[in-house]
Amino acid sequence: MESNKTSSSDVVSGKLSTGPMGLGDPSDRTLRKVEIEVLIPKLVRERCKTEPDKCALVKADFDKCCLDSGGISMVYKCREENRLFQECMNKWFNDQTFIDECREQYLAKRAQFRTTGEKQRPKRKNKKTDEIDSGNAS
Repeated sequence: MESNKTSSSDVVSGKLSTGPMGLGDPSDRTLRKVEIEVLIPKLVRERCKTEPDKCALVKADFDKCCLDSGGISMVYKCREENRLFQECMNKWFNDQTFIDECREQYLAKRAQFRTTGEKQRPKRKNKKTDEIDSGNAS
């Protein structure tokens, strides 16, 4: 009769349990399905929304319109801003050079994590801190 013990190699692929921290080989450049279909598009979306040379200004116009119109009427009042924002996002989602750049950025972050075992926290803006900093600069 066999024991019910399972080794870690039965649970996690050997490919994902190698490397200096047991988190995978940092130099491995293969991508899993979830990375291709979810994580890299998420990075593309985040960069488009935050980088001024991408869609950040268009998004700011759309956000302002939504805040100014208030309530459900924003659906009708902000159609043009929404259309421009969607066109901008589609442009970058169809730009293979930009997608490749995001893929390389993702692979670099993943390699860093696999090497050190430390997650990189996203930089968040603190509105109170930003207001205090800008007030002190005057």
